[in-house]
Amino acid sequence: MSKRPEDTRVVVGMSGGVDSSVTALLLKEQGYDVIGMFMKNWDDTDETGFCTATEDYDDVIRVCNQLDIPYYAVNFEKEYWDKVFTYFLEEYKAGRTPNPDVMCNKEIKFKAFLNHAMTLGADYVATGHYARVKEIDGVTQLLRGVDDNKDQTYFLNALSQQQLAKVMFPIGDMPKSEVRERAHAANLATAAKKDSTGICFIGERDFKEFLSTYLPATPGEMRTLETDEVKGKHDGLMYHTLGQRQGLGIGGAGEPWFVVGKDLERNVLLVGQGYDHYGLFSKGLEAIGMNWITNEAPVEPFTCMAKFRYRQADQPVTVYPHADGTASITFDEDQRAVTPGQAVVLYDGERCLGGGTIDVVLTNWENA
Repeated sequence: MSKRPEDTRVVVGMSGGVDSSVTALLLKEQGYDVIGMFMKNWDDTDETGFCTATEDYDDVIRVCNQLDIPYYAVNFEKEYWDKVFTYFLEEYKAGRTPNPDVMCNKEIKFKAFLNHAMTLGADYVATGHYARVKEIDGVTQLLRGVDDNKDQTYFLNALSQQQLAKVMFPIGDMPKSEVRERAHAANLATAAKKDSTGICFIGERDFKEFLSTYLPATPGEMRTLETDEVKGKHDGLMYHTLGQRQGLGIGGAGEPWFVVGKDLERNVLLVGQGYDHYGLFSKGLEAIGMNWITNEAPVEPFTCMAKFRYRQADQPVTVYPHADGTASITFDEDQRAVTPGQAVVLYDGERCLGGGTIDVVLTNWENA
């Protein structure tokens, strides 16, 4: 028999934003023993000494005082550097485009933070993610948030049964508009605070400038896929991603140019002209590091829906799981700009089945 709410301690991961603020509000209203915790994962002090984390923590303190709940700050900068940022740099070095949010959820928010919360006597941790968990026949299922536009299960695909069994997502049943309304109704300090965007450790800074401070760039040529004609120069392959249109600097008449591939051996950026250029499309992919939410890896091929990037419409696929934790995935229809390093996430209706990292994209032109 589960404990009563007043005997159940929930540690809320609070970012200083409206979503986590309302998460704490709802749990407090439901009678839980709530503690707010702010995670400092990155030293983002700028040249003037200003740090957005300090401002965010101030907002956490204001909200926790309003809700009359205790609060703490915990520093995970070392763990974040070792588990998330190092991975981020290694992926770019390898010519891929990583998704640090997936790794942050797996290693920091639902591992380092979860473990720390348990030392405070927590029964559960809660975050402001737009997702839901539901126990069915002793298995914790990860379900989409009811707000299709905000659903964040894509970024939670790498979580395990052990992690999900200790997690609460109180706003997963609410649309974003209602979350804002609840914050305003309670007069929370963060009610009108705008949502943060982008990668947390880059913030508002120029991505190219940021990356160049950590990785040496090797300039090279941009060449067409069809004829290998030189169309210009690039400052470094790591600055470009598949399907990219902006910043190529290729002039001339006709349709715009897009990145269609990277030739790592020659340090050449491959480009093609036109939104529907054949080089942008693929028929399948090979995924590594597959995580299955139920902890039971399927053995036989099966059909389901998939996303290859956040907020993409679901796409029908056939999955061929392999015993070594990889999977071959074929698409019912050719897909545009599927990018190595990003996550492929699988769904059966509202249920997230799990996902993995896109390792190889099976293009028609490379395998012709």
